[in-house]
Amino acid sequence: MNLEQARFNMIEQQIRPWDVLNETVLSTIGFIPRENFVPPVHRKLAFADIEIPLGHDEYMMHPRIEAKMLQALAITKNDTCLEIGTGSGFVTACMAHLSKHVDSVDIHEAFTRQAEERLLEMEMKNYSLHTGNAMRGWTSGQLYNVIAITGSVPAYVARFEEQLAPGGRLFIVVGTGANMQAMLVTRQENGEYTRTNLFETSLKALDGASSGSTFVF
Repeated sequence: MNLEQARFNMIEQQIRPWDVLNETVLSTIGFIPRENFVPPVHRKLAFADIEIPLGHDEYMMHPRIEAKMLQALAITKNDTCLEIGTGSGFVTACMAHLSKHVDSVDIHEAFTRQAEERLLEMEMKNYSLHTGNAMRGWTSGQLYNVIAITGSVPAYVARFEEQLAPGGRLFIVVGTGANMQAMLVTRQENGEYTRTNLFETSLKALDGASSGSTFVF
């Protein structure tokens, strides 16, 4: 397989058509070697428009969802980020590339360990990986400019937005079934929050997320 051609096709045929036009995001997706973050048995699927199995009944998001999320979060080099759901470590690497620092937490120690190995291979240093359950109280105790939640929750969870610094942005997917809602939450300087619907999607639930009704504006 021609990796560079497959990477180009992923960006031009999957990601751009989904209105991901931010060149910084596109260049980051093109720079981080996605093929190194998938299980070896699925390496040929690294650039396919599918969710790739990672083990523990977890999956990598579609590339277009990853890119859409990164574009919505508008990460800058001055931002301190939190990722809930490390998974393969690919999004962690993208966020680290875009930001000042990223903390990432996953409930599966195996994912944390594998992501560490992959990030070390890239000689990245501006990240910290943690094993814990963010749905059950794990916290670093600090506020973040950016929070990315890479699994869905059936009902809106206010505890995540409470970890935003003023001006901070949170990406979260809320709902159940096939018509979940991706949302961007922004904490205003006065402490209030604005919540904007971005697009409909479907995403596997975070481990530990309980059932409930979706957030209603």
